[in-house]
Amino acid sequence: MAEPSAPAPAGPFSAWERAIAFRYLRARRKQGGVALVSVISFFGVMAAVAVLIIVMSVMNGFRAELLTKMLGFNGHLYVSGPLLDDPARVDQAIAGIRKVPGVIEATPMVEAEALAVAGGQATGAIVRGVRPQDLKRMTLVSSHIHPGSMQGFGEGDYGGDLVLLGSRLADQLDVRPGDDVTLTSPCSSVTAFGCGPTSKAYTVDGLFTVDMEQYDQTYIYMPLVQAQAFFGRGQAVDVIEIKIADPDRAADLRPRIQRVAGPGAIVTTWQDKNQAFFNALQVERNVMGLILLLIVLVAALNIISGLWMLVKNKGRDIAILRSMGANQGSILRIFFMAGASIGVLGTLAGFVVGALFCLYIKQIQDFVQWLSGTVVFSPDVYFLSHIPARISWVEVGVVMAVALSMSFLAVLFPAWRASRIDPVEALRYE
Repeated sequence: MAEPSAPAPAGPFSAWERAIAFRYLRARRKQGGVALVSVISFFGVMAAVAVLIIVMSVMNGFRAELLTKMLGFNGHLYVSGPLLDDPARVDQAIAGIRKVPGVIEATPMVEAEALAVAGGQATGAIVRGVRPQDLKRMTLVSSHIHPGSMQGFGEGDYGGDLVLLGSRLADQLDVRPGDDVTLTSPCSSVTAFGCGPTSKAYTVDGLFTVDMEQYDQTYIYMPLVQAQAFFGRGQAVDVIEIKIADPDRAADLRPRIQRVAGPGAIVTTWQDKNQAFFNALQVERNVMGLILLLIVLVAALNIISGLWMLVKNKGRDIAILRSMGANQGSILRIFFMAGASIGVLGTLAGFVVGALFCLYIKQIQDFVQWLSGTVVFSPDVYFLSHIPARISWVEVGVVMAVALSMSFLAVLFPAWRASRIDPVEALRYE
């Protein structure tokens, strides 16, 4: 009769290794465990990962929100140059530009600075002269006009005397639809003594709110013909504003638009006008991410102290396990799992906390403002009326991968040190 074969040895990360690792992790201090240190390390990793996800998402949202507002309110490409002094060439250029694939709209525009005065208040403003039909196609503005506004914009001689104001500008001047506002251009009429100012009273036809402080407090829309007369442009325009389907392709379309617009046309993109601003945002985002990754590293290093204490406290247990046949690899894996589980659980908890915070950030902002009675995100400072957050799941995956890698690397040395303990030396004084 054949003798029964010996049972096969347990493989790496087997059930008994996992059972011992998690038992050590749960053991109380009087039993030689490090439960309190483990809890502190867990919350450290969780907080670091959550904060990194929240900050990166807020910076992504801030950039995306600003980009959306800026590209919705302004054009994606601009045509300027001598050709804009000839109305026939302007119409020809606009017709050709609109036929370029990818172009949504091309709008002739007058844009100049003026002093707005009403109700004893005065402030600087930027006046945009556009045709009524073009204003309706500017969806960011036309879809955010207050109810009851825009009753006769563009009607009357030279486009009429009705203007459209940003809501914060109207609040600053204390005017409402139907009130008068006096605009003064510093240099619109030519006299024998040089360039002279021109003033004229206009009626507020409506208000718009695009939820971006820079625009709501600065801009005034006026019929194009009226703007040409007020600023002394004659029949010329200042720029042809172009919007395209994909703003990221503005640089690619620039050569073709320049050819279509004709000789003397100067074409610039929105990247050219805002390059410094968005470069600064990108640098700030990268530096902030690096700083917060260092915080994750600090939190991961806390695991080392806890695991080192565990190795010191469990020297006798390690010797007994080695005497019973456990090899160095088993000891290394036991303590690696004990330490790495803190990093894994902390990273997962940080992901959940960070994602939920970003998803409900507006409600959290409203609650904090209600609780504190103060505005925690002032539009006067940040240009936006609420804290934006946009989660990039790719970035979240990178954050979690880095946090897990740091945690695994942090526990390798204490686990290796545990596997190198000599059973004889460990039991000599027991």
